[in-house]
Amino acid sequence: MKKLLMPYNSQSLNLKNHLVMAPMTRRRAIGNIPNALMAEYYSQRRGAGLIITEGTAPAPEALGYARIPGIFSPDQIEGWKLTTTAVHQNDTKIFLQLMHTGRIGHQANLPEDVQVVGASAIAAAGQMHTDTIGMQDYPVPVALSTEGVKDVISGYVTAAKNAMAAGFDGVELHAANGYLIEQFLNPNVNDRTDIYGGNIENRARFALEVAQSVADAIGKEKVGVRISPNSTLGDLQAYDADATEETYIHLSREFNRIGLAYIHISINPQVPAHTLTAIRTEFEGIIIYCNTFTAEKAEAELNKGDADLIAFGRAFLANPDLEQRIINGAELNAPDFSTLYTPGAKGYTDYPVLFN
Repeated sequence: MKKLLMPYNSQSLNLKNHLVMAPMTRRRAIGNIPNALMAEYYSQRRGAGLIITEGTAPAPEALGYARIPGIFSPDQIEGWKLTTTAVHQNDTKIFLQLMHTGRIGHQANLPEDVQVVGASAIAAAGQMHTDTIGMQDYPVPVALSTEGVKDVISGYVTAAKNAMAAGFDGVELHAANGYLIEQFLNPNVNDRTDIYGGNIENRARFALEVAQSVADAIGKEKVGVRISPNSTLGDLQAYDADATEETYIHLSREFNRIGLAYIHISINPQVPAHTLTAIRTEFEGIIIYCNTFTAEKAEAELNKGDADLIAFGRAFLANPDLEQRIINGAELNAPDFSTLYTPGAKGYTDYPVLFN
C-alpha cells in the first residue's frame, strides 16, 4: 500500500492517512458566516486524513477579501459547527486556518468603521476585488501601534478558543503568502522602529508571540503554522537570501521550543533546498509540504523522509474523492478557475465523483 494512504501517528496528530487537504480561499461565506454549502464542500473531501480550512479571519479587520469566513462572532462559531460535525463523521481531523490579511484587503470588504491595518503604512501594489465597487487599488494601511499589535495577538487567542468551541481539532496560523504575519517578517514591508521591527529577532517577534499565546490558550499540540520562505506573494519583494534563510531558521527553532504540532511549508521554486533542510533540522515536529504535488511525487517525498505529510490543493478542489482516485489510479478532474471565488455551488460542490 502507498505510504500516502497509510495511517500516520505522532505525539500530536493521529491521522487515518498521510493525505492533507490544503487551505484554499473559496469565498462562499455570505455575510462572512460559514454555512451549510461550506459544510457540504468540506464533508465531500473527508477522505483526507487532515483538512485545513480556508483562511478565516480572527477579527473584523482581518476580513480583507469579500465573502471570507470569520471566527470572532457567535454566529460564526455556530456556522462552523456544521462543518466540523460533518467532517468528523468520517474520522477526518480538521484544523481551522487563522488568516489575518493585514494590508492585503480593502475597506469595502470590511465592516463599517473598521480599517485596513498593517505592520507599516506601506501599501501593496495591485488591486483587490470588492463585491460592492469592483476592483480597487490596495489602500495604505494604518500602521499598528505597539499596543495595537498586542490587541491583534489577543484577537488570535480569542479566535483560537472560538475554534475549539466550534469543534475544530486545532488551528493553523497563516504566516505565509504576504498576509499580516509575513508582513512583519519581511523588511521591505516592515519599517517599524519598535520591538517588532529592525533585526530578524524583532521582525519575527509578532509571529512567535502569536504562536506562543495561542499554544498557551488551547494547547501546543493543537497549533500548526504555515510558512512560505522566499515567497513574493502580496507584493513582498525578495530580500537578502542569507537573511531570509536566517529568518526561517530562527522561526523554526523557536516554533520547536514552543512545541507546535507542525510547520506547513508552501514550497515555491525560489526556496533553496538547503533552507528546507535547515527547517527540518531545527524543527522536531511534523513537517507538511505543499504545492504542485502529484500522488507519485508525494509518495517519493514521503519515502525520502523530508516531509511527514503532503498537502494537496487544486487536486482536492476539483476531486472530492481524491483519496479513492489515488487508490484506483483514476484520472483527476481539472479545476475550473473561473469559479474559484464565485458565490454558490457551481465549481464548488458539483465536481464529478467517481467513488462514493
